[in-house]
Amino acid sequence: MPPSRRSRAAHLGPGRRRPQILDAALAIANENGVSAITMASVASALDVSRPVVYSAYPSRGEILTALIQREENYFGESLSSVLRDRSVNATEHVFVEGFQSLLEAVDARPEAWRLLYGSTDPEASELVGRGRAFVVERCSELLRPTLRAWGTDDADRKLAALVEFWVSSGEGAVRTLLASRASSDGVWTPYDLGAFVGSAVYRGLRQA
Repeated sequence: MPPSRRSRAAHLGPGRRRPQILDAALAIANENGVSAITMASVASALDVSRPVVYSAYPSRGEILTALIQREENYFGESLSSVLRDRSVNATEHVFVEGFQSLLEAVDARPEAWRLLYGSTDPEASELVGRGRAFVVERCSELLRPTLRAWGTDDADRKLAALVEFWVSSGEGAVRTLLASRASSDGVWTPYDLGAFVGSAVYRGLRQA
């Protein structure tokens, strides 16, 4: 008789199995929340026995740690590309292009972004906090000289509030695009939403 699917899975080895386990855990988190990630639920999602999962990750905690580290690396790479160095005297086009790049990254890997921006699970809070702290720090570095180049009055005092406006607008854009993807209407594309939000943020910052 041909070997069962579970028998074949057991011979893949931990190294080849780990990415599949993390992908399954991410899908479970998107569907039912981080708390739903268990050794049993991951095994069920992959249609393997629990010992197969244990051979790759000895505990649920190690799965969560590895998942958060993997997605954090992905966010860091994506956000570093979006928040790259640019002209100090930024034009509206710079902000539009930045938001479009951000939303294209979201559209390419929506499940990962839902873990960051769609989850309310306490276990995802560490990833959320570190990701936001990175964005705030980087946006502050970019906006400080830009406000001075624009001649913004009292720029140093306004900086934190304007960075919060910029970052919060980005978070709202991400959530809007994710909701649009989940809707049958699909009213927004990364290009259109990025153009709309980028222009609005630019105008808001310039009027400060």
